[in-house]
Amino acid sequence: QVQLVESGGGLVQAGDSLRLSCAASGRALSNYAAGWFRQAPGKEREFVAAMTWNGGTIDYADSVKGRFTISRDNAKNTVYLQMNTLKPEDTAVYYCAVDPVWLRPTPDYWGQGTQVTVSS
Repeated sequence: QVQLVESGGGLVQAGDSLRLSCAASGRALSNYAAGWFRQAPGKEREFVAAMTWNGGTIDYADSVKGRFTISRDNAKNTVYLQMNTLKPEDTAVYYCAVDPVWLRPTPDYWGQGTQVTVSS
């Protein structure tokens, strides 16, 4: 079992930046692919970004390419999501997730989520 705790969410204005963090415990993060999903009000949860345990493969949703950057520090058991040039449509609850193989279609482990609200 691995436990995930997200942090770093908040209320920002359009064009601002935020960095989300996801701290893992229970198992070494280096054993997992890791990434982020989000769910906006009234919408289904959607994929945002993911990377393999060593960063050899990185994938982003088209809607965030060029604005968001996923990274990880296995020594700190932490995954990050740097979000730049935020837009109101990025408003959602952001969830960290990990899986022994990959994040799609559905990862094995999820965090509780952190709210990101972008005002126009």
